Amino acid sequence: MWTKLELLGKQYLDQGIMSSLDYEKFSMISIVFNSSKIEGCSLSETDTRVLLENNITAMGKPLSDHLMVKDHFAAFLRIKELALNKEKLSLGFIQEIASLVMKSTGGKVSTISGDFDTSKGDLRLAQVYVDKKYFPDFAKVPDLLNKLLENVNSRINSVKGNEILKLSADIHYNFVNIHPFGDGNGRTARMLMNYIQLYHREPLIKIFTEDRAEYIDSLNETESLSDLEVFRGFVCRQQIKFYEAELKKYQNGTPGFSLLF
Repeated sequence: MWTKLELLGKQYLDQGIMSSLDYEKFSMISIVFNSSKIEGCSLSETDTRVLLENNITAMGKPLSDHLMVKDHFAAFLRIKELALNKEKLSLGFIQEIASLVMKSTGGKVSTISGDFDTSKGDLRLAQVYVDKKYFPDFAKVPDLLNKLLENVNSRINSVKGNEILKLSADIHYNFVNIHPFGDGNGRTARMLMNYIQLYHREPLIKIFTEDRAEYIDSLNETESLSDLEVFRGFVCRQQIKFYEAELKKYQNGTPGFSLLF
């Protein structure tokens, strides 16, 4: 599987697909669509593209879904900027990205432990339970985040080849299982995963919305087995799927073109 990833990645890069006009923008829009769809957004990929390119909303669809998409794209542009400057990860970095992701759809949450604002990147002050799983106690979140950031920063400049994708998968898995925010953790985790890719100028990673069930299962299985290779393998397969789809589109479009009358 990893050998196949490496071979397809080389073929993808050799074709010069990434240098195509506006290719990165369209890749980012597609990733934003898939990432938002995983969270229940009702916008189609065409709706998403028209919104982000022309600021035209989709008739009959919730305003909150449009705001989610626009904020998600703004966060993507920000991590691209930070990656160009080779910024190391920090708590402030993560809170900034989370605040951008939740800028228009987040808000103040009041708990017995205090108030926090998901639109400002505040760490949660409440217990979180999702799908038969309790996430770590909120009092442990700052220390867990600092340990994760220390680990990633110690590896980020030394990883090469397939190890880059593995690091991207690792930060995603660990971050989403810390679940540091009241909302937006999945989208922020996928942002951080692609930050590693952008940092190394590697192709972006798309988690396909149609593979949502496998995605969740791989996160759960990774935890139950205490084996990062499970989630790394899932991300690897998603990247292979992406390469194969892009190469197919490229090859179908290059043999020639005939006018139709």
